[in-house]
Amino acid sequence: MVADWQPLFVEIRRSPWGKVARNIERLLSYESIQGVGPLFTRAIANARDAAERRDREEVAQRVRAAVADSGMTAGRFADLVGTSASRLSTYMSGKVTPSAAMLVRIERMARSDV
Repeated sequence: MVADWQPLFVEIRRSPWGKVARNIERLLSYESIQGVGPLFTRAIANARDAAERRDREEVAQRVRAAVADSGMTAGRFADLVGTSASRLSTYMSGKVTPSAAMLVRIERMARSDV
């Protein structure tokens, strides 16, 4: 029976916030299905966690690329975008995700002639 659910698990991993995942969540909110409920709940949570890790790593890579492309030291770059070198380091490592506004400033600075 679990093999029959594999296409659902594949779709959940492909699109953790998509229609299939949302429909399963809605179904599980109506009725607790013994054994199946926790299995799908965990599958959705794991897929979303993995997607968020990939997104954070992509942002960190974009920050690292922006600093590298600027040709500046990380300290100088941080000053010009309005943050500290230590905070920029956390963005570059992926430990902290910058706000959308900060990411825009970072990417804009990489393209500027400052």
